[in-house]
Amino acid sequence: MLTDLRHLLRLFAIGRCFARHDALFVLRDAPLGGLGRSAVGLFQLLFGRRRRDLREGERLANALSDLGPSFIKLGQVLSVRPDLVGAALADDLGRLRDRLPPFPWTAAKASIEAELGKPLDALFSGFEPEPVAAASIAQVHFAETTEGKPVAIKVLRPDVEAAFRRDLALFAWLADAAERHIAGMDRLRPRDVVATLREWVAIELDLQLEAAAASELRDNFRDDPDVVIPAVDWQRTGRRVLTVERIAGIPIEDRAALLEAGIDLSALAARVIRIFLKQALRDGYFHADMHHGNIFVATDGRIELVDFGIMGRLDLPTRCFMAEMLGAFLSGNWRRAAEVHFEAGYVPADRSVEAFAQACRSIGEPILDRPVTEISIGRLLAQLFQITDTFGMRTQPHLLLLQKTMVTVEGVARSLDPNINFWEAARPVVEDWARENMGPEARLREVAGNVAEVARRLPAIARGLEALASTVQADGLRLSDSSLAALADAQRRARRPLLWALWAIAALLGLSLFL
Repeated sequence: MLTDLRHLLRLFAIGRCFARHDALFVLRDAPLGGLGRSAVGLFQLLFGRRRRDLREGERLANALSDLGPSFIKLGQVLSVRPDLVGAALADDLGRLRDRLPPFPWTAAKASIEAELGKPLDALFSGFEPEPVAAASIAQVHFAETTEGKPVAIKVLRPDVEAAFRRDLALFAWLADAAERHIAGMDRLRPRDVVATLREWVAIELDLQLEAAAASELRDNFRDDPDVVIPAVDWQRTGRRVLTVERIAGIPIEDRAALLEAGIDLSALAARVIRIFLKQALRDGYFHADMHHGNIFVATDGRIELVDFGIMGRLDLPTRCFMAEMLGAFLSGNWRRAAEVHFEAGYVPADRSVEAFAQACRSIGEPILDRPVTEISIGRLLAQLFQITDTFGMRTQPHLLLLQKTMVTVEGVARSLDPNINFWEAARPVVEDWARENMGPEARLREVAGNVAEVARRLPAIARGLEALASTVQADGLRLSDSSLAALADAQRRARRPLLWALWAIAALLGLSLFL
């Protein structure tokens, strides 16, 4: 009862903030009933003001920003859910910047010393009290280590964990009520939205996990000439403090500075696309927040990435699905575009492949004859996810995060070169990956792996048969006629794959003689 009362009081404060920013439109189509609609009208009357000079998404983003860190992160999660909030609203929320006033230098200093267990001057020979960036969860200071290395230090805001615990409990309470009481809401999986938010926050509130993400991405690009990932200073990193190598690149949004440095913007735009695709396709692990503020450019043209709080993972089957689906759309093979969705299990098996192929055609055909430079891969994916309701597709959070990142990366690339040919830039990465993972060589490796697994299990099978024979010799074995018939049939069925496996082993052994 007290929990419900606490949540209701918090909802009152939220409603007042939404009314002040003219953002109560989010409840326009909600099935609130007469009492609920009367409450919304009362909030608008008592606290509301009209802000028709701003788009709905801008008003909502402003309200979420005012409500603090948890709501800013909620807005970021909703920005990857166009199926839930609509494409226009998702686009505006995607621009949500979690810049907040910085917290005092004395609090940052106390947090660093408490976390690392040493006085500040024992860790750093120089420290800039004025933060270079302040966001909803943390702020960043520049410093120099006692060894003379320039670094950037990220420090969590005081008491940010308690604020998130309070608001996440509220979000979970609301999501549970929505799934239980609003028809059709379970398909949109609001509980999973909250779970996704909780996962993001868990990583962003533990800077050691963010450090591990940066380190993994750095390992993946260790020999890549196009990208720089700052090294982690593990001796000066803890749960609430992250210290990394300081980069000195030009912000990618500063076109004038890039041109003055002699950077080829078209080549840079292509490099941004290739770096993202290497992460997503090659490694299955990608920086999921590649907006302008997190990308810098070295004087030699290399891309420098920062802020690794939000990362995405894609397993190999998902990467194959994405490659096949996009290829089918671009070639106009609507049937294949539909089939890969069914094969991946994203569309319920009781739905019509033909009908889904028709829906794919409705999205793809309008762009099929347009110049490739006019095709937005991000918009194509967004439209595809909008048909989920018609075909009962369950939301796939990992694909939505991928879509959101693709839209962001495409926007960054086109801000550098409006005529960037996404597919020409992507072609080398996609072709190399497809040859490695979907071509004949990949199939041969898969078969060889299956054969090796059979070969590995043969000794255990032999031992099992030996034990069974000993048991039968000692105790005898009696089977009914029906059991004997069933065993004979099973033996006939099992013999064929075993023979195939033995032939495959023999073929591989024979092939090895010539290699």
